[in-house]
Amino acid sequence: MNIERINQPFIRKFPGDFSNNPMQRNTPKVVFATVNPAGFDHPQLIAFNEALSEEIGLGKYEEKDLGFLVGNDLPENIQPYATAYAGHQFGNWAGQLGDGRAIFAGEIINDTGKRTEIQWKGAGATPYSRHADGRAVLRSSVREYLMSEAMYHLRVPTTRALSLAFTGEDVVRDMMYNGNPQLEKGAVVIRTAESFLRFGHFELMSAQREYKTLQELADFTIENYYPEITSTDQQKYKDFFESICIRTANLIIEWFRVGFVHGVMNTDNMSVLGLTIDYGPYSMMDEYDLNFTPNTTDLPGRRYAFGKQGQIAQWNLWQLANALHPLIKDEKFLEDTLNHFGSYFWENHDKMLCQKFGFDQLREDDEEFFTNWQALMQELQLDYTLFFNELEKLSDNTHSPEYFKQLSYLPWDQEKQRKLENFFTSYQNRISLNVISKEDSLMIMRKANPKFILRNYLLYECIEEISQGSTEMLEKLTKALENPYEELYPEFSTKRPTGYNGISGCSTLSCSS
Repeated sequence: MNIERINQPFIRKFPGDFSNNPMQRNTPKVVFATVNPAGFDHPQLIAFNEALSEEIGLGKYEEKDLGFLVGNDLPENIQPYATAYAGHQFGNWAGQLGDGRAIFAGEIINDTGKRTEIQWKGAGATPYSRHADGRAVLRSSVREYLMSEAMYHLRVPTTRALSLAFTGEDVVRDMMYNGNPQLEKGAVVIRTAESFLRFGHFELMSAQREYKTLQELADFTIENYYPEITSTDQQKYKDFFESICIRTANLIIEWFRVGFVHGVMNTDNMSVLGLTIDYGPYSMMDEYDLNFTPNTTDLPGRRYAFGKQGQIAQWNLWQLANALHPLIKDEKFLEDTLNHFGSYFWENHDKMLCQKFGFDQLREDDEEFFTNWQALMQELQLDYTLFFNELEKLSDNTHSPEYFKQLSYLPWDQEKQRKLENFFTSYQNRISLNVISKEDSLMIMRKANPKFILRNYLLYECIEEISQGSTEMLEKLTKALENPYEELYPEFSTKRPTGYNGISGCSTLSCSS
């Protein structure tokens, strides 16, 4: 790989701590601290994303590159570092946080001028590890590697994964925070993004009243990642905030489209580029439930439940608005922008649902139709993805309404069937208003509705197999997630088997997962 192409503009631009000291501590007035990865004696490659490597400019993998993939034997052009940020966690101000398990290698620019940041996750402690060891276990690393790539191929803005490797050491983790720590296999994943800058980076500088650095950070972000912003002075920062609001709204709408639940939407897990970032206790939706949260730490309040993700995004943007206020200095603008977020979000959310149902446009009565549909889905516990797959077949006259009873996670009866058929009547009445052809309607549905989603029980099975030395399922899942709008493996297009109900890692996970 061409690791000599990696450069480090971030640490040349901003104030930092260059001590290389990994001791956990506060690092006031700096944006990063240099730190070296722990180093691992017996790494073993599990997976490498060659297409991504070629795309970002690193090129082909060779055996000698394994050391780099886990942070060993780094060349002189790479001074690893971790960044400092703050955040609101579960609605409470948490103060300084930072990259506790992530260490940056730097940035690479490919032949077309595209910038990509590269970082290890699980390569050792940093000053921001908060009394932890900075390591990652196999299960969390597999989940991040596969899900970030799955989201990319679903056309959802996301960070991506370059490689996955065993470290050769065991790591102690208490998976469910219940006083039952166990040894697990350690792993390192390399993840990439145009930028990993978060709401929390701006929150930290603003909270510390480091307004000069705050402005420099905003200018750096606009110059490198928002080239469409050409305004100056305060207007530049207004346009910046407004753009973040739009990107964030569009991102969450995409989460709703594919049935993704992030699970821990703290402000430090929110990207200023509108990317899905930090794959922890996430889940794809099985049975439809607006109150579903995959994060055991989020119980019983369910702050980050599926149906609340738009609301929480807006709350998080309020915190970013507070952080950027020293640059924008216009309370009314910030309030108006944030108040507009809700109307923009729900209008475009409903337009997205129109696509899933094959409607040609959003009509006046569609909000009531969608509300009734949500109530039906929730009451009958119908599988979210499979419902739309079957609806497409129903519209194409290849299946009958009888098939839908197989999609419920509840015992079926005639009353449920009656309610379902009443819905189909209202659906047929609504779709008859389309001014486009049936074929065009089906085409819209096929673009909006994936055939394959990476369900937690599939990840659970894959992690178990890798732990036992097999990568066969990993390879199948990789092929399936690269083609999510096709049904390559019908055995993956099924409901969660009942045997996995309630098993940790199959429906809910903790933040340590």
